[in-house]
Formats: sequence, structure tokens, C-alpha cells
Amino acid sequence: MVRESNRRVTVAVVVLAVFMTNLDLWIVNVALPAMGAGFAQGGHAPSLGALSWVLNAYAIALSALLVVAGRAADRIGQRQVFLAGVVVFTVASVACALAPNLPVLVIARIVQAVGAAAQLPSSLSLMLAVVPPARRTGATRGWAAVGGLAAAAGPVLGGLLVEIDWRWVFVVNLPIGIGTLIAGARVLPRPTAREAGPLPDLVGAVLITASVATLTGALVQAPDWGWTSARTLGLLAVAAVTGAWFTRRCLRHPTPLLELQLLRLPRFGIANTGMFVFSVAFAIMLLSNVLWCQDVWHWSALRTGLAMVPGPALVPIVTLLSARAARRLGHGPFIIIGGLLFAAGMAWRVGSVSVTPDYVRDLLPSMLLGGTGVGFALGTLIAAGVTSLPGHRSATGSALVNSGRQIASSVGVAVLVTLIGKQIDAGSIGAFRAGWAISACLSVACALTGVVLLRPGRQPSVPAPSPEVATESVSA
Repeated sequence: MVRESNRRVTVAVVVLAVFMTNLDLWIVNVALPAMGAGFAQGGHAPSLGALSWVLNAYAIALSALLVVAGRAADRIGQRQVFLAGVVVFTVASVACALAPNLPVLVIARIVQAVGAAAQLPSSLSLMLAVVPPARRTGATRGWAAVGGLAAAAGPVLGGLLVEIDWRWVFVVNLPIGIGTLIAGARVLPRPTAREAGPLPDLVGAVLITASVATLTGALVQAPDWGWTSARTLGLLAVAAVTGAWFTRRCLRHPTPLLELQLLRLPRFGIANTGMFVFSVAFAIMLLSNVLWCQDVWHWSALRTGLAMVPGPALVPIVTLLSARAARRLGHGPFIIIGGLLFAAGMAWRVGSVSVTPDYVRDLLPSMLLGGTGVGFALGTLIAAGVTSLPGHRSATGSALVNSGRQIASSVGVAVLVTLIGKQIDAGSIGAFRAGWAISACLSVACALTGVVLLRPGRQPSVPAPSPEVATESVSA
């Protein structure tokens, strides 16, 4: 029997770790322009394409490692892997803060992703190990809500830290990581290892990393190199070959990195399609708003962070209020509403944007519409996908969903960078409008997946996994 005091500390440790890794997304986006200024040499700051790797290197590495880390936790021990992840993430954060140049920062961000991948899959399992069965549903919802809290706090905290120095957006992880490590070493449970089979296909992890990295690299560099240059075409060719090779290995390997055959299940495949296009749209929105406020309106990072609060603050509220109705009415209506509201927010920016700052007329309505849309759509898409699977495939399906989200984020950032090009100024309004228009169209496509999900579907029938195929990985 776990003492109540230890139970509370365990939950706090897990929540802090998940909060830290989710917070990283928001504060790094807000700090990106300041990083460019900090690394300027001879009056020339790194290009937006180069800076985008601070975001994409993390997302790509995380997407490739989530399943491997989750399986390793089941083999070695969730407690050990979780604490190792906290150490790696914290040390890498210090390396990010001390990075003397952009390449070192990007490498440190990859190491950060390794730490995040080790923490996230094991965090929920560790928490549920100390929570009574009757309270596990509420605990799971609370764990999932941490991402919403990080989204609400991240822009403001990031803005405050950048006012001191952009390096503080990484230094802030140090006390959180140390506190989590000390408390976790004392109270985290020691669940026994459950897996004895081989790790997922490590070659597959290399292939998906290479495919997404070369694809985003081609998109980011094409404005400088030219779309028909040998380097751009070469990267696109490598992306296509490694992507096809990865898909073939996933379909044929006895322990694939991602069980892509699950996408053949109609409702799961449709929900994942909706999640992917919505995640691309969200990534475009997030980075474009940061860049617009700081580089076109010339707002400070703090003012930008405060301006962005209304949208993410609405997400957990709308998600909570709509959860019960979604269970009663089905997932489809809420995916439709969420996708259309987010599209309306992006369309509002296309029609109302001006190089003259006007927050109430321009950005605020878009943030309110977009935040409400995310609240309706995001959690519902995840639920629609995972609940369409039988119980013995839910963790595996969750790994596929979350890896896809990270890949989609990288694609969204790369698309925006491609549209904007090398320099952001008042003349970039057409490029930003194109980005918001693409985001709106993708959100409408997400809403269409909700239309498909309005039709009732049968519970899929898939065989139970063998011990060497079973994979567990859950990510915020």
C-alpha cells in the first residue's frame, strides 16, 4: 500500500517532468527571434531557415525515439528510464543555455529530445502505479491537462525570461529538473519490467529521422538554393527513398518502430489523418504569430507572450467542458466544430492583418477562435483514434499518434519558413497571409475527417500482439 504522502509526491514529480517538457515547446518558440539576434555575427543574424532547426531537430528526434524509449522502459524499468530522462533533459538544457553558436544549440536540442522521449512514455505508467483504480481516469485526465497548463503559462514565462536573456528559457529547466530528480529518486515506485522481447526496429528510427530531416531541410533551404537545384532535389530524393524504406520496414519487420498497419483500420486512419493536418496547421499558426509580433510589429518577447495567452488558455477549459458531450454525441461533431473554428481564426488573420499593430481587431479574435478550435478538436481527435482500437493496441496506437504529431510539427515549421524566405519585414505580409491561408485549408480538411467520423463504425478486429511485437508508449 502506497502512503498518501508518497502518492502525492509521486504525482507531483510526474506532473513537473511532463510540464517541463511541454513548456519547452512554447517558450522556445517565443525566444526564437531573440536567439537569432544573440547569434548574429558581423551584423548578420542566422537565417530563419537555420533557426528553424532549433524547433525541428527536437521534434524530429522526439518522434523517432518515443516508441524506442517506451519499450526500453518496459524492459529496463520505468523508474530508471524516467529518472535517466530527467537527467539527460536537464543537462542538455544547461548545454542549450551555454551554447556558443547555433550548431551547438541544435545538437543540444537533439539531446534534450532524447531526455524527453525517456520521460514521457514512462511518466503516466509511474503515476498510475500509485493511484487507486477508482481514481485512474481522473488522474489520466489531469496528466493530459498538464500540456494545456504549459501552453497557457509558456508564452508569458518565455517572454519574461527573454527579457532577461534568451538563454534563461533553458536555465529555467535546471531547478525543475533537479527538484524532480531528488524527489523522484525517493518516492517513485519500482514497477517490475514487463517486456523481455527485442527493442523496436532501430534501423527504422534512423530511417524516419533521415526522411523527415531531409524533407524539412529541402523545404527550408529551397528559397536559398532554388527548387530545381541539385541540392534541393537531392534532399527530396533522399527523403522519398528513406521514407519508402521506412514504410516497407514497418510493414514487414517483426518489431516495427511504428505499427503502420493500424492505419488500415478506417476510424483510426481517418482520425490520424485529421490529427496530422491539424498539427501542421497548428505549427504554422504558432510560429507565424511569434514572428509577426516580434519581427513585423516589433513587439518585445514579453508583449508577444502576453498577446498569445488567450488562445492556449482557452484550450483546457473548452476541452474539459466538451469532454462529456463528446462521449454522448460522438467525436465527429466536435472535430468539425474545432476544425472550422480554427480555420475561421486563420481566415480572420488573412482578411484583417495590418502592418500597423492592432491587437484587438487583428490578433485577439484569431487567438480566441483558434484556441476554442484547438480545445474542441485536439483532444477529440486523440480520443477518436485511440478509442477506435481494441485495448491491447491502445498504447501502440498512442505512440503512432504522438510520433505523427511531432513529424507534422516539423513539416508545419518548414512550410512557413519556405513561404517567408530569408527576411521578415513589412513586405512579408503576403507570405504570412499565404501561411495562414494554408493553415485554414488544412483545418477545413481536418473538419472533413470529422464528417467521415460521423458515420458509426464497427469495433476493429486485430490479433493480439505477441510478446515481441507489443509496444507501449504514451506521450503528452
